[in-house]
Amino acid sequence: MADRRQTENNAIPLASSSNGRASGKPWKALKSATVRSQCSKAHKMKWEERMEKNKKEKAIKKLENELKEERRVELQRRREVTTERKRAAEERRRLEEEKAKMSARKAARLRRKAGRSKKIKG
Repeated sequence: MADRRQTENNAIPLASSSNGRASGKPWKALKSATVRSQCSKAHKMKWEERMEKNKKEKAIKKLENELKEERRVELQRRREVTTERKRAAEERRRLEEEKAKMSARKAARLRRKAGRSKKIKG
C-alpha cells in the first residue's frame, strides 16, 4: 500500500490545455472549433435579431406594396379619364357628321319643296 501512495504522489501533472490535457504528439495540430464561413447569415444571428430583422423586412414590404397599389390606382384612373375623353370626342365627331348629313338632307328637301312651289306657281 505504501508503494501505491508513493506512486500517486510522484505522478507527473498534466499540461493544461483547452481539453485539460495535452497531446503527446507535437506534430499534431491542436483542434479548434469549426469556423463556418459558408454558413448562412441567419444561422450566425440570434433568434431575437432574426425576428427583429424579419419584422423590419415585413414593414418595408408592406410599405412598398401600399405604394405600388397607389401607383396602380393612379394609372388606372388616368386610363379611365383618357378613355372617357376619347369616347366623348368620338361622340362629338359622330354628332357633327350626323348634323352635317341632316342639314344636307334638309337643304335638299327645302330645294325640292321650293322647286315644287315654283313649278306650281310658274
